Amino acid sequence: MKKYSLKDIAILSGVSVATVSRVINDNGRFSEETRQKVLKVIEETGYKMNYNAKSLRMNRSFSIGILVPDISNYFFSDVVQKIEEILFDKGYSTIICNTARSQAKETAYLKMLEGKGVDGLVVISGAEAFDFDYSSNEKHIPYICIDREPKTREDTVFISSNHYQGAFEATEELIHVGCKHPLIVMHGRKSTSTKERFNGFKDALKKNNISFSSKKYLLTIDPDKHDLSQLIETHLAKNPEIDGIFCVNDSIALELMLILRQLRKVIPKDIKIIGFDDTPAAKYSFPPLSSVKQHTEKIAEIAVSNLLNLIQHPNETNKLLIVPVSLISRQSTREP
Repeated sequence: MKKYSLKDIAILSGVSVATVSRVINDNGRFSEETRQKVLKVIEETGYKMNYNAKSLRMNRSFSIGILVPDISNYFFSDVVQKIEEILFDKGYSTIICNTARSQAKETAYLKMLEGKGVDGLVVISGAEAFDFDYSSNEKHIPYICIDREPKTREDTVFISSNHYQGAFEATEELIHVGCKHPLIVMHGRKSTSTKERFNGFKDALKKNNISFSSKKYLLTIDPDKHDLSQLIETHLAKNPEIDGIFCVNDSIALELMLILRQLRKVIPKDIKIIGFDDTPAAKYSFPPLSSVKQHTEKIAEIAVSNLLNLIQHPNETNKLLIVPVSLISRQSTREP
């Protein structure tokens, strides 16, 4: 089989070598007709770019590292998948690193990614502010943060769903359907998103003239240490007036729904419940779970476009980009 060169593709397409290069790299000006013509020739000839030569020529690896704290988490995995798909379409490979919320593992992965010469980093969530100071900095690696406060905002672009808005609207949903004593159930990890959701919950209570009491309206859990069933049973025994629960994620909400049924509580008649993330299981639970939807496709698009822009223009940092969320109301808060 003949091995085609960039020049061959240009001749067969009837365009210049520079135009073929712009189409392949999706960079520069060319018409859609030209793009389709070049891509058709590439497909017909089976042309393969010599990425090693391209990397050496451009001092780029065309690879992106993604740090994620828990790949089994629906929101994280959904965002990572969408980012990977967009990057792949733009000619980049991805190295996905599951840190398991371990600082030591994160540090080791960062050194590994730097050794591989990645062109950029996507850092997703985490309890601690992200700090890249311990990098050897032999090559400046642009990075963007999603749902994780960077230690130095001037170094990066910070992208986040509007967690405050989502929590505020979720709490008001409970109040508007009759809850006078709503409870928030959250884990002990104080990530940026969790803090914002907690603030949204408290401010919704304040707006509706409900005085927040941490003993009554807050239940903090650690799944590795606590028996959620025992915790919620004890809390409801001490505070029988609790008539609504906002959970900081759907995993907690779905587990609570099962526990509440075991405690012979009828949802939503006795206790109304709402989650966050709108995972696929939410609409199939019994009753279907109300939740706050994060727009992962929009987050992924913004993340990739900003990271690739940083690779081209390293000084365009210090941006905060907030993505709106949507309240999805189902039968766990409103009776049919």
